[in-house]
Amino acid sequence: MDEVIGRLVANVGIDRAAAEKAVGIILDLLAKEGPPDKVQSYLAKLPGADAPRQKAASEEAGGVTSAAMRMMGASPSMGKVESVSQQFIAYARERIGEDEVGGFVAIAGLAQFV
Repeated sequence: MDEVIGRLVANVGIDRAAAEKAVGIILDLLAKEGPPDKVQSYLAKLPGADAPRQKAASEEAGGVTSAAMRMMGASPSMGKVESVSQQFIAYARERIGEDEVGGFVAIAGLAQFV
């Protein structure tokens, strides 16, 4: 996850702590909203995903709206939430593959941010 966190810091302009929190929130959303077998497949292809996901999971539950609100708490504007989501999905496409990311985005409800 260091790679995607680094991208968020460089490309979105948020600090490392906010980037780590945002990644965890996205992963937690996926884990809670998606079918367990698919989620396990996605997470297995994203090395280091468990730690930020577990940290975010311990903070609060909720769907995509709650996740967006949580990310806004870590980042100053909704524009940043959209940028964070876009950067994360671009990273996921590289790691998981285009076809599976379509399911990932639909499951997590992230389509509204990309």
